Amino acid sequence: MIREDERIKSSMFGIYTIILTLVTFISAFKIAQYFFNPGIAYSTEYLALLLMLLPIWFFGLSRTALLRIYQVNHYAILFKQSIMFTIIGVGILFALTNLFNLSNISREVIIVFGILNQSTLFASYIIANQYYMHQRKKGHNLTNIIIIAGDENERFINNIIKHKEWGYRIVMIISDSQHIASTFSSIIEVRKESFRIPDIIKSEIVDEVFYCKGKFNEDEVQGIVHACEEVGVAFRLYSQLLSYSSAKPELNHFDGVPFITYKNTPSNQYALSWKYMLDFIISCAVIILWMPLLAIIAILIKTTSKGPIIFKQKRVGLHGREFYIYKFRTMMEDAEKMQMKIMDQNEMSGPVFKIKNDPRITRIGKYLRKTSLDELPQFFNVLKGDMSLVGPRPPIMSEVKQYKPWQLRRLSMRPGITCIWQTMPKRNSISFEDWMKMDLQYIDNWSLEKDLLLTVKTIRTVFLGSGQ
Repeated sequence: MIREDERIKSSMFGIYTIILTLVTFISAFKIAQYFFNPGIAYSTEYLALLLMLLPIWFFGLSRTALLRIYQVNHYAILFKQSIMFTIIGVGILFALTNLFNLSNISREVIIVFGILNQSTLFASYIIANQYYMHQRKKGHNLTNIIIIAGDENERFINNIIKHKEWGYRIVMIISDSQHIASTFSSIIEVRKESFRIPDIIKSEIVDEVFYCKGKFNEDEVQGIVHACEEVGVAFRLYSQLLSYSSAKPELNHFDGVPFITYKNTPSNQYALSWKYMLDFIISCAVIILWMPLLAIIAILIKTTSKGPIIFKQKRVGLHGREFYIYKFRTMMEDAEKMQMKIMDQNEMSGPVFKIKNDPRITRIGKYLRKTSLDELPQFFNVLKGDMSLVGPRPPIMSEVKQYKPWQLRRLSMRPGITCIWQTMPKRNSISFEDWMKMDLQYIDNWSLEKDLLLTVKTIRTVFLGSGQ
């Protein structure tokens, strides 16, 4: 929805961010040296970090909405994106300094750079966007459109007229609706559909055509599309089909054939890519750094009770795929056989079995469960791709078979080591239905920020020993 002039300026804004990154890096060095640590001295390591930083920064920004000028104000979303990008970017810079042993790089410089770059970049975006919105309100750089409308499109037309900052000028409405004609003919030219629309497109100064009628003739639409293609005019089609679901529709192509796709699971591929990458990096770090602890736990389990160190159990993952989950064994060797004898003591509603003082749990197992250390082997599940760090807990198949249809949607996202339910202080007292609703709430409102917050809450739960 951006005219060619704004597309060019949007590309220029990308070049501006490279220059801004260079300036803020140099400024961060001076600010950190003057205000925080006078002992900071320049070395070639800063130049090396800067040369690595510039392509990483531009690549990361190009995957956000911060390098595109929008006609609608999305500042809240953009601010969240800029904060998240800065946190991840600064983390990568710290990782690079450790990876390449850049010991002379000051942490203060990196932190000041992150804050300074984020604030100046976001401020620059607001200034640029406000400028374009102001220009559009004054009638500059507008997009001329023709709307093919029916009775149901009055509100849509009014919104375009009202929001001049969107940058659209309606040059003509084509409609057989008497209501549309009587409402808008005094301010906009309204023509009957008997006029040949392809001829109108070729004779008028038009940038885009909006086909908004609820019902349409396929041959008619095909003719208009071909006419628009012939003269290089954009064609936008409204279809009632797109309103059938609350999920946001996407247009995808499979072997060159277009498909409308409905997904009510997270579809931000940029953010999901960061999620999967962080899953891998953090899991590797936990396994390497905590290897001594893993060895100690393994020895304690082996010397205090009979049975294997690792408990393997089939669980249900993404879209019903089964996999083996790994946990430190916290129960007696024949615990699953004993479960039938104590089923009447189940304290959870629904198809889940949990009791507070389970007699099958070993002495070391009680401590491992209380601190959630029994979950550590699941980081290997994350490395294998069966699980994520954060996501709905993977159930067993016997539980899934008892799910209500709406509860099956919790399987539409990769299962995790932790989620909302795991961070609750008295999670075993929460009903099964509320637990399921928490998982769906997580899926519907997923973001990297929420994952980071739940990770922090989980760490707090582990250190406080409030797990159950």
